[in-house]
Amino acid sequence: MSNVKCQMSKLKTKNLKLNKGFTLIELLVVIAIIGILAAMVLVALSGARAKARDATRKSDLRQIKSALELYYNDQNPQAYPATITAADLDVTYMKTIPTDPKTAVAYTYAPCGTGSNTDYVLSAALENLKDSDIAKKLALPAPTCGRPTANYWVQND
Repeated sequence: MSNVKCQMSKLKTKNLKLNKGFTLIELLVVIAIIGILAAMVLVALSGARAKARDATRKSDLRQIKSALELYYNDQNPQAYPATITAADLDVTYMKTIPTDPKTAVAYTYAPCGTGSNTDYVLSAALENLKDSDIAKKLALPAPTCGRPTANYWVQND
């Protein structure tokens, strides 16, 4: 009888050792779930990145606008520069001219005015087409220099 008990306890020990791990199907299910969650996070982050780049674009345009207004006030007769380069807005007004955060291309600058550059439009294309500032800009009358092709712009005051 004791021999039977000993064999039974050995069998139980072997069964316990075999049932300690996960099956292949269980592991594959867990990996699939993790993959789906990771994909969802990446999709959500791409929208946040686009919004962050749009915020950078808006900030860049406001900074350039401030530099242009300082330049305008220092000129006699008052006029905006024909272009916006580091040479035009030297270190006095702006150390470096910002560019689009995604493409590194310069923002579109269009000076205009009768006789000299007394007005301008500075524009950028926002990625998030649902941005509330786009609708606000489109509801305004066209700027003096004409409506830019980009969906967001600033102009002289």
